[in-house]
Parts: sequence; C-alpha cells; structure tokens
Amino acid sequence: MWPDLIRKAKEGGLNTIETYVFWNAHEPLRRQYDFSGNLDLVRFIKTIHEAGLYAILRIGPYVCAEWNFGGLPVWLTNIPNMHMRTNNDAFKNEMQNFTTLIVDMMKHKKLLATQGGPIIVAQIENEYGNIEWSYGDDGKKYIGWCANLAESYKVGVPWIMCQQNDAPEPMINTCNGYYCDQFQPKKNVPKMWTENWTGWFKNWGMKDPHRTAEDVAFAVARFFQLGGTLQNYYMYHGGTNFGRVAGGPYISTTYDYDAPLDEYGNLNQPKWGHLKKLHELLYAMEKTLTYGERKDTDYGNQLYSTVYIYEGKQSCFFANAANEDQKLTFENTEYNVPGWSVSILPDCFKEVYNTAKVNTQTSVMVKRGNEADDEEEPYSLKWTWRPENLMNLDTVLAQGDALATTELLDQKFFNDTSDYLWYLTSVEIQESDPLWGLDTTLHVHTDGHIVHAFLNGKHIGSKYSPDGHNHFIFETNAKLKLGTNEIVLLSVTAGLPNYGAKFEEIRTGIHGPVRLFATKNNEVIKKVLDNSKWVYHIGLHGEKMELYLPGTNPKHPWQSENLPSNRMFVWYKTTFKAPLGTDPVVVDLLGLGKGHAWVNGRSIGRYWPSYLASENGCDDIHKCDYRGAYGADKCVTNCGKSSQQWYHIPREFLNEDKNELVLFEEMGGTPLLVNFQTVTVGRICANANEGVNLELSCQGERVISDIKFASFGEPKGSCGEFVKGSCESPNTLSVLRNLCVGKGSCAVNVTEDTLGATGCKCGQYRLAVEAIC
Repeated sequence: MWPDLIRKAKEGGLNTIETYVFWNAHEPLRRQYDFSGNLDLVRFIKTIHEAGLYAILRIGPYVCAEWNFGGLPVWLTNIPNMHMRTNNDAFKNEMQNFTTLIVDMMKHKKLLATQGGPIIVAQIENEYGNIEWSYGDDGKKYIGWCANLAESYKVGVPWIMCQQNDAPEPMINTCNGYYCDQFQPKKNVPKMWTENWTGWFKNWGMKDPHRTAEDVAFAVARFFQLGGTLQNYYMYHGGTNFGRVAGGPYISTTYDYDAPLDEYGNLNQPKWGHLKKLHELLYAMEKTLTYGERKDTDYGNQLYSTVYIYEGKQSCFFANAANEDQKLTFENTEYNVPGWSVSILPDCFKEVYNTAKVNTQTSVMVKRGNEADDEEEPYSLKWTWRPENLMNLDTVLAQGDALATTELLDQKFFNDTSDYLWYLTSVEIQESDPLWGLDTTLHVHTDGHIVHAFLNGKHIGSKYSPDGHNHFIFETNAKLKLGTNEIVLLSVTAGLPNYGAKFEEIRTGIHGPVRLFATKNNEVIKKVLDNSKWVYHIGLHGEKMELYLPGTNPKHPWQSENLPSNRMFVWYKTTFKAPLGTDPVVVDLLGLGKGHAWVNGRSIGRYWPSYLASENGCDDIHKCDYRGAYGADKCVTNCGKSSQQWYHIPREFLNEDKNELVLFEEMGGTPLLVNFQTVTVGRICANANEGVNLELSCQGERVISDIKFASFGEPKGSCGEFVKGSCESPNTLSVLRNLCVGKGSCAVNVTEDTLGATGCKCGQYRLAVEAIC
C-alpha cells in the first residue's frame, strides 16, 4: 500500500512523510534483526524519495505510538540490572547499539539529505519531558547522554526531541497535541509541531472518536499564523495494528485515528480535501511566512489578526478563538470571522480560505458484498475446525524443555512471543485435608488482562479485566477430588503498556496470591499455592503447529462435521474468493467472541467483536459542533455496538483465486456470520459557498449514478437531510446531472453563470448536493 498512500498524501498537499522506527519489530530477539517485507525501512524511505517527498525519521527508539510496549523489545526487561529510559548502562548500551544500527543503515544507503537523500530531520527519544521528573537527576543525565549520542553520529540534519523543554542544544524541542499555536520554543529555534492529533485511537469497548475537519484546519492555520515552521499530522494515515503490535492494553486492531486517509487508504472526506486547500494556500504564501516581518494585534475576546509583510506585500490571518462569530475591522474594512476559525487573506483584502467553511465533499462510506460470489448460487463459506489442545502437566513435562519454579513468574519473563502463557501446578487432597468435602473456591489475583482456569482438564471459569486495568481478582468454584488435582491457569495479554514512567515495571501475568479456600463453621480454610511447583508453557498448541499457515498438515486433520458454535479454544478455517475490483477488503467478524485472525498465513490482528461500546454519550456526527477545544470524548459515535466489527485485509495479502482465513476463537462465538465485503464511497454530499470550484468524486472505479439532491441558493440542513430554501436556481439539479452523472468525478464552478440565476438576493449563495455512487 505504500506507493498509493504516499501518492495520496502528496496529492493532499504534504511534502514530507514522518515515520517511527520500531525497535521491537526490527530486533524481536536480542541481536536477531528483521528488515524484511513490511519492515524494510530502507525501501520505505526510498519509496518516499521516489515520490519526490522528504522524510522525518523518528528513531526514538522508544516511540509510544500505542504500539506494544512502546516499541521497546520485551527482552530488555530480562537483562540483569536493567532500568529502561534512564541513566542506566544496561539500557544505554542496548539503545546505542540499535540506534547506531539504524543511523549507519541510513548513511550506507545515502538516505540523509546531506547525501542527496530525503531525510531532513531525525529524532532521538520521544516525549520524555512528560515523565522526566519521575527519574530525578538520572533523567536529566539520560537526556544529556541521548543528545551527545545523536550529535556523535554527525548526520548533518537537525535532531529533534519532542515534548522536551530542557532539550540540550543543539537538540530542538518540538510540540505534540491537538493545538500547538501557543507553543514557544527557545529563542532562535524553529517552532515545530511533530504531532497534530487528527483524531484519537480506539480501545476495545470504546466508542468511535471523530475530530472535525474544521477544528483540525483551525489548529493548523493558527500554528502557522503564529510563526510555525513545520507541522506534522499524527496520523495522516492511521492504518491497522496487524499481528500483535497493538499496545495499551486493550488497544484495538483498527488504528484509523479519523485520519485524512482512513484505515483502508480511502480519502477521509471532507478532512482530506479541506486540509488540501489549506496546504495549497500556505505553500503559495511560503516566502512571505518564512521571510516576512510579523505583526500581531489582539482585539480582545480572543479575536486576533496577524500581518506578514515581505517585499512591500502583506498577507493576513484573522483568528477568532471564541465560539461566537465576531466582526473585525482591518484597514477600514469590516470582516466577519466565524467562531473558532481562522480567515486567511493572502493580500490582506480578500478572504481566500476560512477554516470553518468547508468547501469540499463529504464522502459517506459503505460496505458492499463480495461480488466474486457465483452468479447462480451465492458464495457460502465452508468451514472446517479443530480444537485447541489444552495444556496439562504430563504433556508439558514430556516436552523436556519445560521451565519449573516455586514462584509465580511475570509473563514478560518469556519475552512476549505469544499472548498466551500457561501456569500449571497440582494439589494433593487426602481425606484428612481440611478442604476435603467442602465447597471450595479457587482465588486468583492476577496482573494480566484475561485468565482462564481449568481443574483436572475441565474449564471452570474465565474473567477479563474491564477496560484493560491490570489488577483484578478472579474466583470460581473448584470441586476437588481425592488424590492429585491439576490446576491450569491460562494468562492472556491484549497488548502491553506503551506509555508512562517506568511502564516496564507494570506487572503482567499471574503474581498471586493463588489459593484454594472454603468456609467451615464461619472459619476460612485456605491453601496458598504461590510457592507450589509451577510449570510454564508458552503459547498455544496451534501456534506451535502453525495452523494459520496454508498447507499445514497436522497429525490430526481439520474436521468438517459438527461445526461447533459458542465453544472456547477452537480453530476455524475456510476458503474464500477475493472480492472483485480494487476497493479495500474487510472481513465482518461479528458473531465471534475474541481471538486472532490470519489470511493466507498473514496476521490481520487480534479481534474482539463481542466487546461492546457503552450505550451513552454519542453524537450525531453531522451535527457535531466543531467549536471549542477538542478532546477524545467529543463527537463520538457507535454507542452500544461492537467496538470493532470490521477487520482490514490488504489486497496485497490476497491471491487472485483461492484464499484462506484461519481464526483462533478464544472466548466462544460462531463463524457462520463471517463475510467479506469491500469499502467504498456510497454517497457524496457537499455544501459549498459561491465562488469555489467544487470537486465531486466517487474514488476508485465507481461512477456517479445519480444526483439525489441539488440546490443552489439558500439550502438548509446537513448531509442526508438537505432541504431547499426560499431562494434557489431552478436549473441546479439538471445542471449537476449533466455535469456529473456517469462520471467518476466532476468539477462544478459554484456560480450563477454555471448553475443559473436565482432571481433573488441573499448574503452568499451556497450549493448543497447529494450524489449517489
């Protein structure tokens, strides 16, 4: 997808692509490196260069990014005397080794700007200033060491440290957040914004967050109005957390981020188009903004003007940070500035752009069925299945490499090579045992995310942490038998922490107490198991057998009869045809519980469609008020529904004919509702001001099949609810149909010359249109 995404980013007005470097992806095990496939960093940077764009390389190598363990390898925690991200020799040695590897790689391939390559800025560490206080003097020493390390590489391009007010010179401190217009760098240091959050990420059980195009544009325009030099979107394309890379815990597989390019690579309209127009205007003013003399005027009530003067010419920004519309008088001319907006006047006379006036289309995306289905008979999925082999002591000990201890170990001890870790022990019960014959409860205090318990080969209960909080207590009835009772606990992670001070010290897995207890004559009788002999097994049997790979031929073949539903620990497999066309492909997993999915052996990530978002607090996205400061709980949708029903399958993962989907279902569900669809534009809406050139496009291969509504004059309402006003041109609908129907895209000059006279007078005419793709 890289070339297509980069092309769309360039068309949207970007001149630079920024990327993190993920240490745990490139060095999953110590001194074992992986730069293959989608991890080919050199190829990615070269692809950016070939597109004619620059690159910003955020090496970190701590990245946060809602990525598992913040991008740091979990094996670091098992190195003696290790304390991460502080003045600690063990950590600094490992960090220097990886950072040097990346810098040398970029130098060797001549990818730095000083070598003719695209990399114009590099970053060391990431948002350390937010947590530096917790490390005391060692934090300051560590940042000084990071700066010296970066300078020692002599790369010839600037180094940045975002969110680092005490960044040692010549490191450049930069800003991250929804708004950075008030950010003030040190004197004679460029004002840089490394992360303009275009939306927010989503956890399992969370509603869908949205940040309006008007608000993002307002933030960008204000930043450049007040002397900004570099602004980067986080994210411009969010994408998907394939595999096990999602952190958190409980960060979902989707990382759409309400970005200008959506998770599937489609243009997120109107955000993409509204920002494109802003970018084009800022480029046209580049010299004036870069070299001009700046004069700011405060009119009170959060109304401001900024004038840039260069070579006898001037350009103006009028900003209104209040929620209500206000009037501003500049050089004897009165201007109306809508609430929470910035007007840009390149000649300080005529407004060319206002952040609150969206003159680009809104695309309403839809899911369409798999058109590769047979014409005569709908294509139905045929499933095979096999159970996951549940671990027991005899099986694990027979493998000969089992680890046994008399303590409960942290799950990170096993380097996070699987979400699943089995804890196995046994308890002897004699007739003389105080617990014998009583109603016994198994009590487990866990720091994991999910726990499943088995007694003598039978499942006796499960529990998951609400909202991903690590600490919870699980209790379930445990009917003991005379003799040996085997207790098996399966601890499950759903993304390791990725942010905060000393997050590596957050315990993961079962640390206890683990005990059996019962009550007799108001007396609690308990048997503590923490220091029993515990045996450990990493991962699922099916993972070890690589059941997710095509062509695997296990000893016990897949079954086609008696397909189970709502059964835990089951593997499902089916084949399907790739949907026709070029639209992005998704699989609907509603009906399943929680697990992991693979297509043709490639992980499309964890799934958890049974985790529902809360029922309260949602908004009508078309009526969401862009005015006022944004937060992740503003303008949310999807209340009461599955937090993620659809899972992205890049077309690069698909074969032209036969494809294989494998699911590991952990919690129980049915695969019978699974289906494959494509994501495309279903409807186009726009409400454009007179004088603009409105572009309408279905994207992809589809064409505009009809104009459902069109009115030029004073239309009212929003997308899907447009109504005609008292004043309009009677020819608007026929003109739009002639211009657009049957075409993939069309351009409409929103004027009376094009759309016809209205025969009435109003402040400013608008064109409202709804088209069908």
